[in-house]
Amino acid sequence: MTRHLSPAERLASAEKDLLLENLADQSSWDRYLVEQAAFHYGTRVDEFSANDLRDVLPEMAHGFLGAVINSLRTAGVIEHTGRVVPSTLANTHGHRISVWRLSVKGLVIAEQRRRARRAPTEAAA
Repeated sequence: MTRHLSPAERLASAEKDLLLENLADQSSWDRYLVEQAAFHYGTRVDEFSANDLRDVLPEMAHGFLGAVINSLRTAGVIEHTGRVVPSTLANTHGHRISVWRLSVKGLVIAEQRRRARRAPTEAAA
């Protein structure tokens, strides 16, 4: 027997579907831009959270932060520090969020990118 959703559950589900639809409508370029910004931020600081990234990214990027952090974690580019901090986003009511750092793989990628940027200028010298 199938369970019927209550009106509140249907409305919540519809709102969630609209939010997911809005995220899907954003171009992959936007998501990759946020991914690059998060990686770059990680090369500049030892540890970071979504709070830190929200402070430096335009508001349109905030919807991508969870997906971006998850994709960087899944790819092994960042790793959890074992620490959590309260979210500074008002509507989360201080929900705990993870603190991240670049993994060894992320540090290797960062070093390769640094070398690649230096190579053309060193070759010209």
